[in-house]
Amino acid sequence: MAKIDIKGESRGLTSIEALPIILVYIVIVVVFMITAPETFLGYRIYQSFMSTVPIPLILGLGLTLVVAAGEIDLSFPSIIAFSGFIFASLYKNTGQTLMPFIVALIAGAAVGFVNGVLVAIVGIPSIIATLGGQFLWSGLTVILSGGLAWNVRDVRNEFIHRLFVGRIGGVLPAQVLWALLVAVVLWFILNRHKFGEHVLFIGDNSEVARVMGVNVPGTKIILFTLMGTLAALSAVILTLEMATFWTTQGSGMLLITMAAVFIGGTSIFGGKGSIFGTFFGSFIVGSLEAGIVATGLGGFWTRFVVGLVLILAVALHSALGRSTGLSAVSFLSFAFRKQKGGDSS
Repeated sequence: MAKIDIKGESRGLTSIEALPIILVYIVIVVVFMITAPETFLGYRIYQSFMSTVPIPLILGLGLTLVVAAGEIDLSFPSIIAFSGFIFASLYKNTGQTLMPFIVALIAGAAVGFVNGVLVAIVGIPSIIATLGGQFLWSGLTVILSGGLAWNVRDVRNEFIHRLFVGRIGGVLPAQVLWALLVAVVLWFILNRHKFGEHVLFIGDNSEVARVMGVNVPGTKIILFTLMGTLAALSAVILTLEMATFWTTQGSGMLLITMAAVFIGGTSIFGGKGSIFGTFFGSFIVGSLEAGIVATGLGGFWTRFVVGLVLILAVALHSALGRSTGLSAVSFLSFAFRKQKGGDSS
């Protein structure tokens, strides 16, 4: 009997999935090169993208896993503000950078952990739990900071500033390398690790995943904790880049991050996630505003165009029938290996 490599077939489909998004991004850049050659034929605009896109990209990568598991997280903008405040306040009070950085990450992870417990253990729907968290942590940040922005310009002289937001060779923003590192790690986790399989199975059908031996509550708690940690990392990068903390920090990230995730091909119904798609989806969303303004259109066209691209992208993925096909193949592969392992024992 011929041996069927189901997993290999799944990987092939995964590599094809991001192709429409890559082509869309290329088309958008080419259009802007034609309509705004003074801007898009120079290198500075792309240097700007590599400075501004990494934050929503890091957030989108974490959100991709959460959505692939059939959940949603609306609280990460408030986690950015909360963790940014912790980093800025500790730095101003101690003059240190390592300890504030670690504490900020722990704070973000703790908030994410609380979200995970509320969703996976208490049973509150994630849209309600994280929406409440958005108000809660945002309000707490305003209370603790007194509603004031905090200037931390001295941090520009610290090593941590060069490490996370410095210019490598005087040109390449360091934050794009950190975003790329996060993308590579999460891609391997989602596509090559058992944890990634569990995430997709939970998104497909959490009850069936539970029967198959997947720790559904534990997996969801890990996902929300990871999302909180990535939001805290984004907060530190934002604070370092601007050398300032402000109470509304992160408030504009929710819609553009979600748009990047869904444009990239992650299924809103769960069971399907594309790290590669989110990567290019983030650059699509990040380049639209600059491109629209550079072509001479008003900036108020940005939301219209982003919404149009989002609807078309989701419609394209739905038409191609990839929302359930890939995860079903993966699930059959998992069940086959599980059954094979049981037979051998």
